[in-house]
Amino acid sequence: YLEEFGSCCFGHKHYPDLPICVERTVLVWLPLAFLWLCAPWGFTTLCKKPAKAPLSKLYICKQVTRLVFVPRSVDSGSLFMFWLLQVLCAVFQFQTLLRDALNKVLTAALTAPHLPVMLIKGFKRPLVQEDMWDLNEKDSTQTICREFEDIMAKELKKAHSRLQKKQNKRKTKNDHQSGLAKGVSQDVLVMKKKKKKDSESDYPNSWLVPTIAKTFKGVLLETALYKLIQDILAFASPQFLKLMISFTQDKTSHAWTGYLYAVLLLVVAFLQSVILQQYYNRCLILGIKVRVALMAAVYKKALVVSNDSRKESTAGEIVNLISADAQRFNKVTNVLHLLWSYPLQIALAIAFLWIELGPSVLAGLLVMVLMVPINGWLATKSRGFQVENMKFKDTRMKIVNDILNGIKVLKYYAWESSFEAQVQEIREKELKVMRKFAYLSSVSTFIFSCAPAIVSLATFAVFVSVSPDNILDAEKAFTSISLFNILRLPLTMLPELISIMVQTTVSKKRLEKFLSGDDLDTMSVTRDDSHMIILFSVSLDIKPGRLVAVVGAVGSGKTSLISALLGELHSLRGRINIKGSVAYVPQQAWIQNTTLKDNILFGSNLDEEHYLSVVDACALGPDLDLLPGRDQTEIGVKGINLSGGQKQRVSLARAVYSSADVYLLDDPLSAVDSHVGKHLFERVIGPKGLLKDKTRILVTHGISFLPYVDEIIVLVNGVVSEVGSYDGLRASKGAFSEFLETYGKDESNNADGLEPQADDSLEDIVSSTLKRENSLRHSQRHSKRNGRLLFLFLVFSVRVRKNSSVRSKKDSGDKKGQRLIEKEAMETGRVKFSVYLQYMRSMGWCFVTWSFLFYFIQNVAIIGQNLWLSDWTDDSVEYFNTTYPAHIRDMRIGVFGALGLAQGFLVFFGTILIADGSISASRTLHTNLLSNILKAPMVFFDTTPSGRIVNRFAKDIFTVDEMIPMSFRSWIFSILGVLGTLFVICLATPIFIAVVVPMAVVYYFVQRFYVPTSRQLRRLDSVSRSPIYSHFGETISGLSVIRAYGHQQRFLKQNEDTIDQNLKSVYPWFVSNRWLAMRLECLGNLVVFFAALFAVISRDSLNSGLVGLSISYALSMTQILNWLVRMTSELETNIVAVERVREYAEIKNEAPWITSNRPPDDWPTAGNIRFDNYKVRYRPELELILHGITCDIASTEKIGIVGRTGAGKSSLTNCLFRIIEASEGRILIDGIDISTLGLHDLRSRLTIIPQDPVLFSGTLRMNLDPFEKSSDEEIWTVLELAHLKDYVRGLPTGLQHEVSEGGENLSVGQRQLLCLARALLRKSRILILDEATAAVDLETDDLIQNTLRTEFSHCTVLTIAHRLSTILDSSR
Repeated sequence: YLEEFGSCCFGHKHYPDLPICVERTVLVWLPLAFLWLCAPWGFTTLCKKPAKAPLSKLYICKQVTRLVFVPRSVDSGSLFMFWLLQVLCAVFQFQTLLRDALNKVLTAALTAPHLPVMLIKGFKRPLVQEDMWDLNEKDSTQTICREFEDIMAKELKKAHSRLQKKQNKRKTKNDHQSGLAKGVSQDVLVMKKKKKKDSESDYPNSWLVPTIAKTFKGVLLETALYKLIQDILAFASPQFLKLMISFTQDKTSHAWTGYLYAVLLLVVAFLQSVILQQYYNRCLILGIKVRVALMAAVYKKALVVSNDSRKESTAGEIVNLISADAQRFNKVTNVLHLLWSYPLQIALAIAFLWIELGPSVLAGLLVMVLMVPINGWLATKSRGFQVENMKFKDTRMKIVNDILNGIKVLKYYAWESSFEAQVQEIREKELKVMRKFAYLSSVSTFIFSCAPAIVSLATFAVFVSVSPDNILDAEKAFTSISLFNILRLPLTMLPELISIMVQTTVSKKRLEKFLSGDDLDTMSVTRDDSHMIILFSVSLDIKPGRLVAVVGAVGSGKTSLISALLGELHSLRGRINIKGSVAYVPQQAWIQNTTLKDNILFGSNLDEEHYLSVVDACALGPDLDLLPGRDQTEIGVKGINLSGGQKQRVSLARAVYSSADVYLLDDPLSAVDSHVGKHLFERVIGPKGLLKDKTRILVTHGISFLPYVDEIIVLVNGVVSEVGSYDGLRASKGAFSEFLETYGKDESNNADGLEPQADDSLEDIVSSTLKRENSLRHSQRHSKRNGRLLFLFLVFSVRVRKNSSVRSKKDSGDKKGQRLIEKEAMETGRVKFSVYLQYMRSMGWCFVTWSFLFYFIQNVAIIGQNLWLSDWTDDSVEYFNTTYPAHIRDMRIGVFGALGLAQGFLVFFGTILIADGSISASRTLHTNLLSNILKAPMVFFDTTPSGRIVNRFAKDIFTVDEMIPMSFRSWIFSILGVLGTLFVICLATPIFIAVVVPMAVVYYFVQRFYVPTSRQLRRLDSVSRSPIYSHFGETISGLSVIRAYGHQQRFLKQNEDTIDQNLKSVYPWFVSNRWLAMRLECLGNLVVFFAALFAVISRDSLNSGLVGLSISYALSMTQILNWLVRMTSELETNIVAVERVREYAEIKNEAPWITSNRPPDDWPTAGNIRFDNYKVRYRPELELILHGITCDIASTEKIGIVGRTGAGKSSLTNCLFRIIEASEGRILIDGIDISTLGLHDLRSRLTIIPQDPVLFSGTLRMNLDPFEKSSDEEIWTVLELAHLKDYVRGLPTGLQHEVSEGGENLSVGQRQLLCLARALLRKSRILILDEATAAVDLETDDLIQNTLRTEFSHCTVLTIAHRLSTILDSSR
């Protein structure tokens, strides 16, 4: 107890205070103890007095009661001391209660207890992520999502049943109509429209809003209560204003009455501020929780969505769901209560106006009613524009994603300008729709800017016209004006509210469609003790521990078979039973942006011994020596800093380490060279490998492995053609037997010559290769005279690897992994003024200047109108008890109305100009960003996660398009409003200037103290949001792998952690906004108080019109000042988007695309290539990867380039295209140094078929010829040469067949053949084949080789290959 007692003493508190236990015991009993101590003295005095009444029972009871409850026996001195002690002791208790209440009301709910500490820290130095508070459990993503998902499941179930009933009803109706249709003509057009309408709602809808409402009903009710109280308090101020004006008119009233009214005005304003900030705080946090719930729900859905549903949404569209659509729900939740609050405010304002002006207010009401249909029309048009805008946004993001995924191919083919033009074309359409939307918003703004003026004009005009006795006095006018000011906000904000609701309706439909999509059928693959796999009505008996090979031609369905086993394909009939866990190695390796070790462990616990054996078996040991941090080296996005073979071996190592029961291996050996392939088969996959006791299904094109497998499945056109052992199939003399006779013999002959025997180790191979290095180099020098077959081995990097590993051990023993992906750069300190200047420059100075001028004149018109009204009210004194002249009345009404209409037109023109300027800025900033990203060197994409770049094109461009123009316009309104208010108050009471100066100083310092923290929190929010998109994109691309391993929960947890990191900076930002708003609203409340106080002091020299004008303006000051702070903060935080876009728009570019030194049009004519002491490194801080290559390649020579995985074969091709620039030396093509040419001049004259076949979203024709330079006949010719003509002819749309994102609706082999067709179409003199046939079967490979021999006989060809048969025709 003593420890507890001590813990609450002085030394343990931030402020001096008595312990709570002392306050509740000692201080309570101390005055009572004093009283009881004095009681005996008083009692003896009482006894000495003569009794005036007999000692009856009743008398005695009365005296005892009096002694206990009313100690009259104590004298007045003792009683005075008692009450004094009581008050002194109660001070401590009262201040504790008061502090707790204030902490709860103004600190806990508004600012958080430790916010001042964070603000001080943020003022002293820029905040970093580590300064952020840990989240409360109730605010974490996991807690928010748990309840949301439970309710979502119930609501979705109801929506599904509603849809089912609707479809059944429709079906019954259609059946009935089809019966009537016999002999009855139907209106085809109506039917088509109806069909279209029905197809739009073929998914469960109207369930998302109820889900959100039920999940957060407690907060929604709480905020509704706060809003109701605040709205009621808002109408108290005009009533006090009315009393204040009557006080100034009645010179006989006491001065203290005026002071009382001034204090009451301050108290009401203060209470209103407290309630309002409570409301805002809860609404903003609710908005964030809704956004988080939706983001997490979309991510979770993406993990389980079926392939059919997934095809309906590209990765770009899904990114838009979590960036734009979830953000819209965040925004709408903040203003949700305004849907009933604004009508309530309008109703209350009209009621109070009726009290002031009687039935005349109906004229104003009629004006508002007439605006309703206009509202409806504007909302409908806005919705149409918004839907169109979102479609363009999705399409643009889809192409941007394509560009980022295939940036290397774009650079190889010099196609950047074509894709840039595509994006710009869509962007122009998007901006065109945005312009229409902005113009519509300008019309809306014009109508609602005129609304308060027209409403007040109609009301006042009718009031003074109805009867000559109705004269507008100050009391009526300014009470009405303050009510009209309250009315102004609902009427002005209604168009924006309608716009937000319209945008959210579109987002709601998009989210509902995605979230209600079909899930993957988990029942299509069951796990039990049966080992029967049923596919296409064919039973396959795969026993545990067997190695089964799946072979077949390109497009025969090998990958589809693996996908079916994983449950990724839609099951028409039958089922698949798999015993135990599954590990999957996809054809194209999926690598995470994490360390190499984490890629292999993939969430499993580390078993060091098992891990090392897996690394050794997968031949990753030598690669670890080469990497700067061995297995702690960070791997870039999509494994960008690993070669194709290394990625595949890491993917295989991940599967092996998982120790699963069944292994599905989709052609993992195609991306590695033959030596490494043999090593992997022997040490991992084969009968003696690590997986010898596991069930393995291996898709392969390598015939040399087939004799060692237990069973072979032959696929032809998606049907199992033959099943059996190698010997059995050969003996059957079927189609497969003929295929083996043709290609097996060639491969085995080739293999005998160069491949080592089965008992040779990988190290022996490397050693033997190194021994032959000198003789090879010697042969290169004399190659022109030497006509015999020779292979160029890139073994120099093997030696480098050996040396570098020795050096690394010598230098720093166990070096920490080098980070490839650096933390995202983040500006610190104030947003530079140059950023604002850049945005205004992008808008155009003409637009900025004129729009500001129009807004300024509009503000002058508002002040003029109110001064005119003040003067108008003086007529009530001048024409007291006389007839009000009609011409003066008409003049008053006319000028008042003209000034009101002028405001509307000025706002309209100002808004139009800002809309045009902001669209110009959006165009300029997006163009600069896109152009610069496309000109960035490959090293930028290697070291930058695509999520960061996508964040620029998605969230930041969205902010530039929609948020900044709104913030900029509102900021101008607010700053002019504040200046106008201060001007009017100072005009009415010049003494107010004395108060303005110190208040301005306080305002400046509070802003100065707050803004650094707010700004940095906003930047932290932007930076911590990028990993959400990166993780999301990474998950989408590796979906099949994550599902195969059953790691959905782990990735869900990782997503929650990433969002939580973002929330750590979002919550403090909101709380800091409330902290500032509360303090600045107090300043605004003081403006009201001093305006009223000085009006009371100067009432003898002021007329009632000026008093009414001054105080009515002051009453709006709190709202305007709060809005100014909010808009200043919002503008500064939103302008960070311009800063971030500018950062990527100023990245150092690669060499110019076109220079003054242009080659001849027919260059290269011969195709001679000369490497002269050529050295290169990936980045300046890394070691050389190519060491002084010198060789000559003559015209039309066919050069075979082979070497171990990671030896630098692909790097050599990158040098020819100047993807990597030379550190030393040069490359000459037909005598021209390629470093002197523009990149497009160089790259457009060379052709490459890259290692990874990359296709883009769009038509087949666009993928082959994006510049549309070739005719259809030429394209059909190259498709025939690429052996794709029959396949494309079989497609319903032929060349216009839509290729899905990443070419997912084509097999890898078909993608590679399309890349071959691209190369054939370019007709270059130099062709580079980088593992071009790794993913195709031997038969197709043979056909391709024949095509290459005939079509490229006049070309210089460099071939990188793992298959020896591929380079047998090489000259060297």
